[in-house]
Amino acid sequence: MTAAILPSKSMPVMPVQPLQTGPRFRHPDNRKRFTQTEFVRMMELGLLDGQRLELVDGDLIDKMGQNPPHATAIQRLTRWLAKTFGLDLVRAQLPIQVAGTDREFTLPEPDFAVVREDKADYANRHPSGTELLLVVEIADSSIQIDRTVKPSLYARAGIPEYWVLDIPGQRMIVHRHPAQGEYTDIGVVDAMGSMAPESMPTQTVSVQSLLP
Repeated sequence: MTAAILPSKSMPVMPVQPLQTGPRFRHPDNRKRFTQTEFVRMMELGLLDGQRLELVDGDLIDKMGQNPPHATAIQRLTRWLAKTFGLDLVRAQLPIQVAGTDREFTLPEPDFAVVREDKADYANRHPSGTELLLVVEIADSSIQIDRTVKPSLYARAGIPEYWVLDIPGQRMIVHRHPAQGEYTDIGVVDAMGSMAPESMPTQTVSVQSLLP
């Protein structure tokens, strides 16, 4: 795995640094793992009313709390993604389907997912990873899961590009080119750098403009 993101010819030079990876996240052996079927049934029965949760590898992750920095980043990314891709292609905090092998225990709700096209049958199903161009997570208290668990889930789902806006670290972590269940290009753009999605290489954005 390489640890650098090379800018395309249409992108300005950006300061990219190797990503320092820590130990893999490990769950306790005796935890209860909820299935997607159980999760959906609990929602249908109203057991989770008033809560905003996502199912990640069998765990129910609380996504209700949005402190002011997180809310500000949501607003800034909403504005930029809608301008770049068009509002119809940008899905905010809505579920996506991961790969078949992960689907039993996972139904993630990324902060943003950009679809390749706005299909009519999304009224009856969630888009799959191969139907997406980009997924973005805004990480503050969720940084451990966003950095260690979700990259593998999203790579296995075939999502071509995954960004983590790291609020505590004041940087963007960029994952690209999934292969064999992992992203092969991972790098960091600091607050003073600029970048663009691979699917829209001329649409550069400064990381500072997205950070709260």
